Amino acid sequence: MPPNPHSEHKKNKNGKQVGARGMCNDYRLEVDIATIAEDFDDLKIRISMPEGVPNVPAREDIRITDTAPIVRGVDRARGLGELVNRRWSWPGPTGKPVHNFRTEGREFSSKRCLILADGFYEFTKSEDRKQRLKDKWLFTLKEHRWFCIAGIWRSHPDVGEAFTMLTTEAGEDIAPYHHRQIIPLPRNRWADWLDPAVPAVDVLGHLPKASLTVTRVFPPPAPAAQSILAL
Repeated sequence: MPPNPHSEHKKNKNGKQVGARGMCNDYRLEVDIATIAEDFDDLKIRISMPEGVPNVPAREDIRITDTAPIVRGVDRARGLGELVNRRWSWPGPTGKPVHNFRTEGREFSSKRCLILADGFYEFTKSEDRKQRLKDKWLFTLKEHRWFCIAGIWRSHPDVGEAFTMLTTEAGEDIAPYHHRQIIPLPRNRWADWLDPAVPAVDVLGHLPKASLTVTRVFPPPAPAAQSILAL
């Protein structure tokens, strides 16, 4: 069942209270690089690895400031991308990490990238008052072993090149958990996002309702009750 968060309240358009805390700060990638490169090739997107094959161990949790793989566009070359490892987030003016970045009113005419993932997490306050940790929800894209999240990258004087995830108002799948969301991209949008000649508004739309599967991973579901047969 969807959560009923009751900390840091914000109401969605239906008047339902949802969490207003910082959004996606944890995601997952357990797919190997060989599979990723093969899938890009199937889409006629040629991937180069200018820094060698990235070391990409399977990780259930990739967190802010971790290094993770992205595919960034190549200037004035549609259908090309560079697969590199980069830090997630750069320091903002106050020193806080810029791990999410609003899309509203922006065109993103350069430095676009695809963030490789097979799931991402949102957190909500538990309805069990005895539980100190927040509930953790895993979102995956139906019929996709893995997918890409829309991002941009920048060069920062203190941390070098780093990426951030783009965000928008929550669609129907995310709204019960948060009032905003990152932007998962289906495969037919990958080449367009890497091509800055394609307007961002044409790429960064919501997925249709029920495109995402959500699973509570913490606390884990209670084991099913076992029937006791009388002898």
